[in-house]
Amino acid sequence: MSTQAKRGFGATIKEYLTTVDHKKIAILYLIMGGLFFAMGGLEAMFIRIQLAVPENDFLSAGLYNQVLTMHGTTMIFLAAMPLLFAFMNAVVPLQIGARDVAFPFLNALGFWLFFFGGIFLNLSWILGGAPDAGWTSYASLSLASTGHGIDFYALGLQISGAGTLIAGINFLVTIINMRAPGMTYMRMPLMTWTTFVASALIVFAFPPLTIGLFLLIFDRMFGTGFFIVSQGGNTIIWEHLFWIFGHPEVYILVLPAFGIFSEIIPTFSRKRLFGYSAMVFATVLIGFLGFMVWAHHMFTVGLGPTANAIFAIATMAIAVPTGIKIFNWLLTIWGGSIEFTTPMLYSLAFIPSFVMGGVTGVMQASAPADYQYHDSYFIVAHFHYVIVGGVVFALLAALHFYWPLMFGKILSEKLGKIAFWIFFFGFHLTFFIQHFLGLMGMPRRIATYLPGQGYDTFNLVSTIGALLMAVAVIITVINVILTTAKAPKVGRDAWGDGRTLEWSLPQPVPFYNFAQTPLVRGLDAFWLEKTKGNGEILPAESLGDVHMPNNSILPFIQSLGLFVAAFGALYFADGKEWAIDAVKDLPVQAWSPFVLGLGLLITVGAMMARSLKDDHGYHITKEELIEYERGVK
Repeated sequence: MSTQAKRGFGATIKEYLTTVDHKKIAILYLIMGGLFFAMGGLEAMFIRIQLAVPENDFLSAGLYNQVLTMHGTTMIFLAAMPLLFAFMNAVVPLQIGARDVAFPFLNALGFWLFFFGGIFLNLSWILGGAPDAGWTSYASLSLASTGHGIDFYALGLQISGAGTLIAGINFLVTIINMRAPGMTYMRMPLMTWTTFVASALIVFAFPPLTIGLFLLIFDRMFGTGFFIVSQGGNTIIWEHLFWIFGHPEVYILVLPAFGIFSEIIPTFSRKRLFGYSAMVFATVLIGFLGFMVWAHHMFTVGLGPTANAIFAIATMAIAVPTGIKIFNWLLTIWGGSIEFTTPMLYSLAFIPSFVMGGVTGVMQASAPADYQYHDSYFIVAHFHYVIVGGVVFALLAALHFYWPLMFGKILSEKLGKIAFWIFFFGFHLTFFIQHFLGLMGMPRRIATYLPGQGYDTFNLVSTIGALLMAVAVIITVINVILTTAKAPKVGRDAWGDGRTLEWSLPQPVPFYNFAQTPLVRGLDAFWLEKTKGNGEILPAESLGDVHMPNNSILPFIQSLGLFVAAFGALYFADGKEWAIDAVKDLPVQAWSPFVLGLGLLITVGAMMARSLKDDHGYHITKEELIEYERGVK
């Protein structure tokens, strides 16, 4: 490799370590979310291999519990959410005509907190064992768990969750304050609306999880008794705190997925989205009702008939706004001039798949029925029909749909469609049959089962389906690699019928997004100008100097400090040797406070540097803008 190439690579690394540009942060989220998605998928394959045949010893029971726990935790916290943040970062500021998010520095900080939290959690594999109490980490199990796995879980999710909370606040402020002139709330694209509601859910849902994790850390590390019944605590409180977060979390994931489909379906139906106002109000109603259903996860706990009835009714009610959305998508497709692109295929497959997940959800809204389904493979099937049939389908659709916006190229349609059909059949083969496993009595979270119970064939079929899904993901990765290497560049409006502002921009999108803030004259602003104007977005201001934020390494350093501090906290109240203890003669207590203090010092130092240094950003002059727009630079 030449010196020039090395210098170019180093400059690229430095740019991404210090960037505050929402488009580059979107790419960082996409890369790390994709890596964690691969890890979660690998863990899923280990689970399915273990259950393929009865009395299998591929994984020991203890290791199976770790793999099961890390699969759920990784997929929810470290894969699905960051990948959605990737597309939210890439698209939403452009859709509302903004030059960046409201707080670019915090946007970078949110990513690096997620990054270090996820790395810390996964280091548990090589530092004494991963968490093993299920992704919900119910207090009785997690407090009884030996080793440091649950400590990695609590501290890693605390760091990563702080990043998510920051991102939620940032998107809320951005959408409220940074919309272009004319972009009223009822002209916002559905992707922006769903991001807005999901961000509000993040702001209200993550603090209960944060509190629960703090109490769990104190119980495990410092001997408090918040969840220990013998000390006057209450184990059920953890379940309440977790599910007050955990059920809104489902909608934090699903609502942006709905937004993605609400952009793709009109584009490839060549029609305006049917019932826009109803879709908006349904989105808001789902967000509101999402906080009123958490105890349907706890029908078997013994809350009593009154509480069970209230949560059963709320659970049934939330199906209504979701149904409104389903019918609006169907009516958008009805009579449209449909183009069966890869994103559209995922969108069409999503509708029946997600409806199946919704139907089994309404079945569980009945508390007496839930007593039978509870903790069986019926629940596993339901949950995956919602999350894979909803969120993962949306992520794969968005990957193809927004790839030209993010990278200026279109992924191979041929490979995309092959991957789609394999994934679609593999998904239904894996999870449809699990409904029947659950009804036959197979409990979830078990490491193995005896032959002759009727589970053998169904489990083998389910494992074959999971293998097909893995093959489809591998084909998608090959598609990405080949497209990056060989595909030609595309210009603006890559799909030919872009409806919203992001498609009006040239490719690649300039680092300042819009040279002039756009004027929005109606819903589907770009489509409106193509049909009633000259196809160009009208400016809302005269061309002038543009203010931009400076890059900064401080978000990386702040997050690194918490990463270091987490190791100190991990071993602070522990008499065991550190897994990679280089100072064998010193007891743990001698150096873990030092590591904790050092990490906090790094974080506080970076915060003070940010506070004390006046960073006013920089300006792009009018003349430079004209040159950029002409493609001179």
